[in-house]
Amino acid sequence: MRASEDSSIVSSAVALVGPPNAGKTTLYNWLTGSRFKTVNYPGATVEYSLGHLAAHLGPADFQVMDTPGTYSLHPKSSDEWVTVRSLYENPDVEKIKGVVLVIDGTQLARHLLLALQLKETGFPMVVVVTMADLLRKEKVNLDLKFLQEKLDCPVLAFDGLLAGGLQDIVQKTKDIQSSAQVQNPIPWNFTEQEKKIQLAEEWAQQTLTNHTEQAAKKLDKIVERTEALDRFLLHPIFGVIAFLAIMTVLFSAVYWAATPFMDFIENSFVAANEWLLTQISAGLFADFITEGVVTSFAAFLVFVPQIFILFFGMSFLESTGYLARAATIIDRPFAALGMSGRSFVPILSGFACAIPAIIATRNIPSKKDRLITSFVIPLMSCSARLPVYALCLSFLFKDEAPWKAGLSLAALYLGSIVVGALAAGVVNRIISKTKRDSDVSLFMMELPIYRRPSFRVNLRQSATRTYSYIKRAGPIIFVFAVLVWVGSTFPNYDIEDSSQKLQSSYIGSMGHAIEPLVEPMGLDWRAGVGLISAFAAREVFVSSMAVTYSITAEDEGEQQLGLIEQMKTAKHSDGTLVFTVSSVLGLMVFFLIALQCMSTVAVQAREMRSWKFALTQLVAFNLFAYVLVVLLVQGLRFIGIS
Repeated sequence: MRASEDSSIVSSAVALVGPPNAGKTTLYNWLTGSRFKTVNYPGATVEYSLGHLAAHLGPADFQVMDTPGTYSLHPKSSDEWVTVRSLYENPDVEKIKGVVLVIDGTQLARHLLLALQLKETGFPMVVVVTMADLLRKEKVNLDLKFLQEKLDCPVLAFDGLLAGGLQDIVQKTKDIQSSAQVQNPIPWNFTEQEKKIQLAEEWAQQTLTNHTEQAAKKLDKIVERTEALDRFLLHPIFGVIAFLAIMTVLFSAVYWAATPFMDFIENSFVAANEWLLTQISAGLFADFITEGVVTSFAAFLVFVPQIFILFFGMSFLESTGYLARAATIIDRPFAALGMSGRSFVPILSGFACAIPAIIATRNIPSKKDRLITSFVIPLMSCSARLPVYALCLSFLFKDEAPWKAGLSLAALYLGSIVVGALAAGVVNRIISKTKRDSDVSLFMMELPIYRRPSFRVNLRQSATRTYSYIKRAGPIIFVFAVLVWVGSTFPNYDIEDSSQKLQSSYIGSMGHAIEPLVEPMGLDWRAGVGLISAFAAREVFVSSMAVTYSITAEDEGEQQLGLIEQMKTAKHSDGTLVFTVSSVLGLMVFFLIALQCMSTVAVQAREMRSWKFALTQLVAFNLFAYVLVVLLVQGLRFIGIS
């Protein structure tokens, strides 16, 4: 199950069912207040979600279930199979009380076929028609009473952006009475299928209260606008150029738009640390609070504006309907690598976090496609890498035009795609032809109509995702801040010279032990400690660096300087600078390729049912990253780029 608020079995629930992109998960978000990320392409909902009705809408014991998008109750794909199984053989719900069918008002003729199938099963049903606001804007009215009479169930309109009609939907859903005469979906033969298609088309035409011809023209106008954009955005050449341009603008904005907010956060933490030093008497506790907790959190939180802007940009593109087109653009090159457009959804999710992305591969019917997709997902630059990238790029391009760092950030994300493509190509060749699926992996996607996104909704979704990211990373950072501070402070806390104290500390001893490994990468033992800590969570690297390098500052004044300034003055034992162009480039390449997330390894082993697969991936990625970085750093220094 993708999410569940209560792991115990519930007595009954109302199921949300509908085709992909119809607005089903949006309705679920409004009903439950759970605010799961809503995407407008198939594959994001791998299994089903179960949530309580939001407190302001009704009793907490009222359960709502969100199912994967489906075109039919006769499953042809894994997501349709999950929908049918969750209705009839649900492991978490004793009985499905009724069904809320969500259909797109601009696609009535096709979506009403699912309504006819559900009607025959005997499930009590409420039909919710979305896109009604878009139709009203074009002065196309729907006769929902006519549809209600034909389907013999409540039919209501819903505005997904502003939740218009939500209260009526909640009331009708509460009024659903369980039926004891539910039966399995009835298969249609060819003749029955043709009759049902004709009936759905007739009902769809009669639901339009305008003159049929006039209404059809207005509906065609909506579709024509989308088709006009698609002629450019789905063009085999211009579409790819547009895709690359859009991604470059997005990642450039992540850098330059966040700069003032980052400066504000950094200055605020500096002021807070200075104030704390005046309020807390000098001693062990004061050192822990200022050098450990505040310094590590400041080093991480300063990059939160960039994370928020990235989430906002992705949410904006999702809500417009563009990312569904991106999946179709990427289908052909993916096919050459042994995957399909279905792989685009989990791979795109990998840019946020590899864990749900790997779980999302369950929706890929081909075992071979799924294996390749799961293998390359950890190579996608997840949001945990962003603080490290931002730190390195700020070091390289400090006081220079923001577009330089922004373009470099876009190049890093594009680089992760290139590396992933190369890895997919290698795995595709390694897999024996005799082990390939006998099934042909077909990619079918219903493209949504382009829509104007809601700034408020995108802002809320981005804020929610950013908060969740901070909430997840915060405890890990705190724990490792304590560990790094304790390890770098003891056992010889009384030594006055901070550099000598760190050298003789627990963490200093560990760092010196691994220094021969990191020296070829151009780094010192302190950065090596950061790399080791990053295997718990990549974000910890930044906070670990902040703690260790601040402790080695010569005086208290230098400790108040930003981490970047500390990096610029950090030196090896021979007096040479630690962080140079070559070593910082190597550091970014290492984080680009290395698999440092232990949670990802555990999920990979569970999903692929093979620890051998997960551990092979762990060793291969990290070994390849290390060798490549050593060659890069030493090669750059050989040609004179230190």
